[in-house]
Amino acid sequence: MNTSLDTWTVRAGRMLRVAVLATIGLFVVRLGYLQVIRGAEYLQRSEMQAIKQRAKIPSRGCMYDRNGKMIVRNDPAFIVTMTPNDVDTMTFPLLARLVGKDVPTLRMLYAQALPYRFQQIPILRDAPLDVVAAIEEHAAELPGIEIRTDVKRRYLLSAHASHVFGYRAMVDERDIASKGDYYTLNDYIGKTGLEAAYEPFLRGRKGVQFVAVNAAGQPIERFNNGRSDIEAIEGADLYLSIDALLQEVAEQQMGNDHGAIVVLDPRNGEVLALVSKPDYDLHPMETPKAGEYFAQLARDSTKPLFNRAMQTIYPPGSTWKMLVALAALHEGILDEQTTIHCPGSFTYGGRSFKCHGAHGTVDVRRAIQVSCNVFFYRLGQRIGIDNLYKYGTLFGFGQLTGIDIAGERPGLLPSRKWFERRGVTGNLLDGRMINLGIGQGELGVTPLQMAVYVSAIANGGTLYQPHVVRAIYNKETGRLEKVAYGSIKLPLNPRYMRIVQEGMYAVCNVPGGTATNVRVEGVAVCGKTGTAQNPHGKDHSWFICYAPAENPTIAMCVMVENAGFGATRAAPIARAILDAYFHPERYRPTPSGSATASVGEGDSPQLQ
Repeated sequence: MNTSLDTWTVRAGRMLRVAVLATIGLFVVRLGYLQVIRGAEYLQRSEMQAIKQRAKIPSRGCMYDRNGKMIVRNDPAFIVTMTPNDVDTMTFPLLARLVGKDVPTLRMLYAQALPYRFQQIPILRDAPLDVVAAIEEHAAELPGIEIRTDVKRRYLLSAHASHVFGYRAMVDERDIASKGDYYTLNDYIGKTGLEAAYEPFLRGRKGVQFVAVNAAGQPIERFNNGRSDIEAIEGADLYLSIDALLQEVAEQQMGNDHGAIVVLDPRNGEVLALVSKPDYDLHPMETPKAGEYFAQLARDSTKPLFNRAMQTIYPPGSTWKMLVALAALHEGILDEQTTIHCPGSFTYGGRSFKCHGAHGTVDVRRAIQVSCNVFFYRLGQRIGIDNLYKYGTLFGFGQLTGIDIAGERPGLLPSRKWFERRGVTGNLLDGRMINLGIGQGELGVTPLQMAVYVSAIANGGTLYQPHVVRAIYNKETGRLEKVAYGSIKLPLNPRYMRIVQEGMYAVCNVPGGTATNVRVEGVAVCGKTGTAQNPHGKDHSWFICYAPAENPTIAMCVMVENAGFGATRAAPIARAILDAYFHPERYRPTPSGSATASVGEGDSPQLQ
């Protein structure tokens, strides 16, 4: 029996040794498999656990004026960021002291950034050099805090042009939700003006930088010597139609008044100048106090953020009379010999509608020249609401012009149905046509629409899409590409257009015209004044014009709120702009500075 036990013990020992050897063998084989066969793969995985991706933010596209001079550029700046996943909140007292913020503010920023824990979130933009140096000095004590290079906008025009350029701001959650996955909380985005309208071009394309980090998440070296990085592509440059001199003169002439100026090239719809007053300085929007500055502008009772050139809706007053004349001529309601007697007033329904003079018997040219209200009271009634709506729509009223600046409003062009919905029919509507005949009543236009309208009169009947950007320079392809815009040839009789043009010529050049003070040496100007009634205060002052009379190259609308007669305030502004356009060599700077001396720096590919 002992012999059997000894035999079993020997066998068990052998089996145990075999099992141990088999287990060791399996470990050896597995180790060899992991190290030899899949060693490279696991080494790469191990390395990648210590590698982080950093977005490379491209430089934003610059802007150039119509002469190829840079007017918006980028200056270098620094930004202090936190990566929430790597941050030690115990370091906030030190960080607060270095960046000039209090600890509760840093904790609030940290809490807001937690949903984006692996992204670099800005805590101080445009950081001063002494702050940058201090952060770098204490880098080992501030895990998750880094300095990144950034850019800020620099505006080189002496004019503000704030409603043309627009401003940038940090993205918010709505931007991220609506603009796709391009943006993170570390990004700027265009909010208004050209910055918003051309954001996809200006922003460029992000790159990626791979960096090795230590246990604290701080970068220590570039991965693979940068060979794996993806380079960023700079944003495209915009070549604008803006004339720097005209922009400055227009802003200076408007002064502290409220209103708008739009200057166009009637041959193609290019915007030569666009002013909305009050405006604001764009530079503070590029500083760490941008939020405070914006809040201040938003609270300002004068509404400097509001673009009066394309968002205001005012009755056009007598500047509307050419449209009424064209409607009547085309519908056969009058011809160039038709006359109407003006005794100084017109009576309808027991109410007297005044004219600003007793003009006697006048035809359509003379009625435009002296701005006879009685003539157009009667004409408004004769053409009726349907024809008014038809020709108003033809010239683009009640619609967007399609300008390439964000935020345009369509205004109001009432139709018969519009009035019917409000219970205005029959004699009531007939009475409304009296006021609509002189550009008053339920009618709202923007200065931009009026500039497009007078441009179409100037060029003989072509409606061009107004635009500020002439061409885009693509940094990736190295090509300067012109931007195409739309135009519509209106079905208008050239002879009737000529009658209206002759009336506008008489306004500025024949004794008795309402704007004979708008004269520029060597240039025949055609124009029309307007004084729009304002139920909330003093009348608004309008003036629209173009020049030269033959082959016009400039057209504009000037609208000044609460400034009285068009000939008194708006027309002299237009005259100064025309003088600067036709005689730039005679332009003398005001004490506030010179547009020609401070247009910009740097040249770029020329637009032919």
